[in-house]
Amino acid sequence: MRRIYKGQSALRITVKTFTDLEGIEGAVIKYRKPGGSCGEFAAGVGDVPNGVIFHECIEGEIDRAGWWSFWAFITFGDGRTAAGETARLFVWQEGAI
Repeated sequence: MRRIYKGQSALRITVKTFTDLEGIEGAVIKYRKPGGSCGEFAAGVGDVPNGVIFHECIEGEIDRAGWWSFWAFITFGDGRTAAGETARLFVWQEGAI
């Protein structure tokens, strides 16, 4: 599947941080929706040494068509934080050509 659709719940968002995630306190994937509102998804760690985090979407989370922005946000064990580069993805309306 090449496209992501509004309302899709069979979706895993994966972000590579290029940072060793050994001993982190937490990880989230932050987002900005097409209308400008922001939020975050809880993220699991998929690959500690390569810095891969992910979020399994549930129904209702991808609720707008248009350009979304996603980025990693890591909290390390000593309280330091780091934001990752932003990736932009287009979410399509079902049935769109």
